[in-house]
Amino acid sequence: MNNTQKSETPAELVIPQLIVGLGNPEPKYDRTRHNIGFNAVDAFAKSWQISLSENRKFQGIFGEGNRPRGQKIRLLKPLTYMNLSGQSIRAATDWYKIPPQSVLVVYDDMDLPIGKMRMRLAGSAGGHNGMKSTIAHLGTDKFPRLRIGIGKPQNDPAKNDKDTISFVLGKFSSEESQLVEKMLKLVVEAVELSLHQGVEKAMSLYNNRTIAETSAETKR
Repeated sequence: MNNTQKSETPAELVIPQLIVGLGNPEPKYDRTRHNIGFNAVDAFAKSWQISLSENRKFQGIFGEGNRPRGQKIRLLKPLTYMNLSGQSIRAATDWYKIPPQSVLVVYDDMDLPIGKMRMRLAGSAGGHNGMKSTIAHLGTDKFPRLRIGIGKPQNDPAKNDKDTISFVLGKFSSEESQLVEKMLKLVVEAVELSLHQGVEKAMSLYNNRTIAETSAETKR
């Protein structure tokens, strides 16, 4: 009943239990800009030595394992196509009884340049169909997400829908691919930190980082 006691209680850390990368199945979408969420999950699986395989119950590629400090972590790449990503995510969260705030969704963002990322604790879909589906199936937008910059088409005065679709479904150039590889290493670092110290801590340390800083000496 003590008010001071109430105000001194620290906010609960948001620690991901399920990490989802958004993308489209089929080889033709492999390594495209829109599939960078899939690439991120592959990078987590490789770094954490988690094997991934098809799980029909979750309509996706799935794997689980323990992190070095003992946390159980699960990885998911929905195979439902981007627009129905939420179906796969909901199947996994229902099965493991994971609350939305423990689901970290990783996906592409045209409003961020290549080499930048943003983590948030909640927010709208921002026009991203995979996120629209995720929000609809989880019944809330209050879950953490990590957006990875994929850049914009150079000729974007009118934001032609056709050009936008061909851009996001196109592959990175060889020069861009090198930046993406470095970016994914930074993404793994940020998510590692969120597993140990919470998403907010990772946000404070990584939301202003860029690829340029990874090759320079760290000032932090």
